Amino acid sequence: MQTVIGVRFKQAGKIYYFSPGALSVAAGDKVIVETSRGIECGNVVLSPREVEENPDKFLRTILRIATDEDLETLAANECKAKEAMKICEEKIAAHGLAMKLVNVEYAFDGHKILFYFTADGRVDFRGLVKDLASIFRTRIELRQIGVRDEAKLMGGVGGCGRPLCCATFLGDFEPVSIRMAKEQNLSLNPTKISGICGRLMCCLKYESECYCGGGCCGRKAKPTVKEPAQGSRVVTVEGDGKVISTNGQRRTATILLDNHRTIVASWEDVIEKSEEEDVETLEAQAAQEEENAMETALESSEETPRPERPERRNRPERSGPRSSRERPRNGGPREGRRHRDGASSREARSRDRQRRPKSLQRESDRKPRERRPRDRVPRYGEDTEE
Repeated sequence: MQTVIGVRFKQAGKIYYFSPGALSVAAGDKVIVETSRGIECGNVVLSPREVEENPDKFLRTILRIATDEDLETLAANECKAKEAMKICEEKIAAHGLAMKLVNVEYAFDGHKILFYFTADGRVDFRGLVKDLASIFRTRIELRQIGVRDEAKLMGGVGGCGRPLCCATFLGDFEPVSIRMAKEQNLSLNPTKISGICGRLMCCLKYESECYCGGGCCGRKAKPTVKEPAQGSRVVTVEGDGKVISTNGQRRTATILLDNHRTIVASWEDVIEKSEEEDVETLEAQAAQEEENAMETALESSEETPRPERPERRNRPERSGPRSSRERPRNGGPREGRRHRDGASSREARSRDRQRRPKSLQRESDRKPRERRPRDRVPRYGEDTEE
């Protein structure tokens, strides 16, 4: 086991662990430690505690507890940082660079100055670094940051009326997605779920685990119950139905039953049907409906009598064998139909010949064409009489 303390170098920065050594350190003290960036002064936020020793991780030991001289050095560095910020803004305007200066930090021992800025893209600041190095005569470092880091450094007040979480107590930024807002049934209006940095608010992450079935505020986690999908078929105590909408806060679902009733049931009282069961149910219902339709059609056909065929009027009586009956010639009407007007068969035939087209007339009925005699033309090489 080994003893460690937690040190934070900014108000809402990341916590780094150090070994107190032989010094007695309490939470709230200022200590001087050696880091990868050099000697720094930080605040103790975690009191000494025992943890398991990790041979792969080396812990640095604090140098000393901050004295009055160290505190005066910190105050002087803050004043120098304000002057350096004014000078840097003037140089940025002189070079015409598309960048915004956010903050300036002096190292505790003064061997380096850090300039934090934001920009839409990459910026060529080599000329700016040369000018700043010639003025301050120390090492200059320009670091480009994002909009969330800018809000963390500058601070401010959020839409809830309280100071920004990232500037007060959040050490690291946790990923936030639009899915978290959907799970909490929040308005997806960007102006309502975005912070002053323009990104999704960090507080959407706080209750996300509670909506997903996890524990919140030290409470025990509820048993994980799958939320029924909207539009799916479910089974309830009052019958089968379809999910219209769900409420993640109350963990309830609004269901439209097959008998056209609407109920609100909790997720625990709802069983979601699988697609295979749903398909089988639909097929059985379709087969039952088809069978009922066939039975109804058979019953209706048995009850309704078959209509009798009307008798044909003016139908001549047929007598004798089929071969003895005269059949029309060349597709003309039968002889029996010709006597309807009381005319003889001969007159009917003549009338049929006149109505018949020329292509169907017989050769005997056609009039012979009169041929005119024409002079014979002698062939080539034939002798002619003069």
